[in-house]
Amino acid sequence: MVNRAGQVGAVVIVVASAIAFAVVRPRRVVVEGMSMEPTLAPGDRVLVVRARRLHADDVVAVEDPRDPRRLLVKRIGAVLENEIVVRGDNPQASTDSRAFGPVPTSSVLGRVVRCYSPSWRAGPVH
Repeated sequence: MVNRAGQVGAVVIVVASAIAFAVVRPRRVVVEGMSMEPTLAPGDRVLVVRARRLHADDVVAVEDPRDPRRLLVKRIGAVLENEIVVRGDNPQASTDSRAFGPVPTSSVLGRVVRCYSPSWRAGPVH
């Protein structure tokens, strides 16, 4: 028999777990284009998690400033006051901050932490 305090404690744990999962739940993103080669290739599937702090050299998913319905996967070149400069690892194939300027940090979906598919390319993203 579980007492009232035990039931309340269990409910608190379940609710806290659900909130924590919602906050850190990774998003899945498919890489399009060759702008991040050789780090990421077209068709790579990556996991993106919220980032509390952004650092130069982080690979991030960010809203395209030209079309917010579209996501870009880029590397942070510089962190400014409330903006970041993004660059592709393959400059010849990349449309990035050189074309559209810095992007607001509020448009960052999160940091790309892992490539999970295809299996031969799976692993952490640096």
